[in-house]
Amino acid sequence: MIHSKFKSFWTRFWMQFAGLSMFGRIATRLATWFAPPYYRRCYMAQLNSKGYISPTANIYHANLKLGAHVFIGDRVMIFQDINGGPLELCDRVQMYGDTFIQTGDGGSIKIGEETHIQPNCQLSAYWGCIQIGSRVEIAPNCAFYPYNHNFASGKPIRNQSGITKGGIIIGDDAWLGFGVIVLDGVRIGNGAVIGAGSVVTHNVPDGAIAVGVPAHIVKMRSKLD
Repeated sequence: MIHSKFKSFWTRFWMQFAGLSMFGRIATRLATWFAPPYYRRCYMAQLNSKGYISPTANIYHANLKLGAHVFIGDRVMIFQDINGGPLELCDRVQMYGDTFIQTGDGGSIKIGEETHIQPNCQLSAYWGCIQIGSRVEIAPNCAFYPYNHNFASGKPIRNQSGITKGGIIIGDDAWLGFGVIVLDGVRIGNGAVIGAGSVVTHNVPDGAIAVGVPAHIVKMRSKLD
């Protein structure tokens, strides 16, 4: 009992000083000494308005804006490439391990309040922007690409410029299953559900259930009652 109280005190004490500064990152590392991994660390983000940023997360982004009580898990990479635009995580966003999120070539990213991004996702905002609403649930291994590549003949693809049909918009309260890929110029509506393994190439309206490659609407949630 005494040992348990000490561990709780230790974590709460060091989380007072957590943050993006060098000292803040050291304080977070100290706070985790007695803390279980993964989901069991989510409560630590509530102990400080600056949130919880894993000691193993890599942050390299000059235009990063973090809301209150954000959770950033183990080995998350937040990266700003050349000409990358701003990246904003709103209040209580949770982003779990091994997710890679980057901006470059004018792209930007905004993730709304209380959205949860599970492990191994990739958000690459180049040439277009990614805007994810509030309370969105994103399963592991999802990918968001608001751009494509020219691939005309007679010239290596790697030497051709990127193109985009427009940014990606995910509405509030949407759910994306395991391994969903969302491509440029797509809007997924409020409360929409995208089935596991789907590739979304066209807009999905509010409240729709879409599955497949490419994703197509199979039912409206309003018809499930």
